[in-house]
Amino acid sequence: MTELSQRRCVPCEGGVKAHDLATANKLKQDLRAEWQLVNDGKALRATFGFKNYYHTTAFINAVAYIAHREDHHPDIAFGYREATVTWWTHAIGGLSDNDFICAAKVDALL
Repeated sequence: MTELSQRRCVPCEGGVKAHDLATANKLKQDLRAEWQLVNDGKALRATFGFKNYYHTTAFINAVAYIAHREDHHPDIAFGYREATVTWWTHAIGGLSDNDFICAAKVDALL
């Protein structure tokens, strides 16, 4: 596990700047290769493949648990054997440490 996965999210209600592209790329180095910066570096997205629908929904439920526990919520799309998770901090319109912390916690599931 990375140091990021050991941290907890801090509530963000705005008033802080989103990470710039250089900072986001540096933080992304501590995550699995599936994670990509999207939306001009304002979001972090990964797609994961699974054996079947049961494994996919189990993963989604685990991600939902992380989101609930950290009070930081991703966009999630999924199908039979695939799930896509997108993190971004809505209050600042870009990426914060919280997004990378939650992505690292998702990585720890796999």
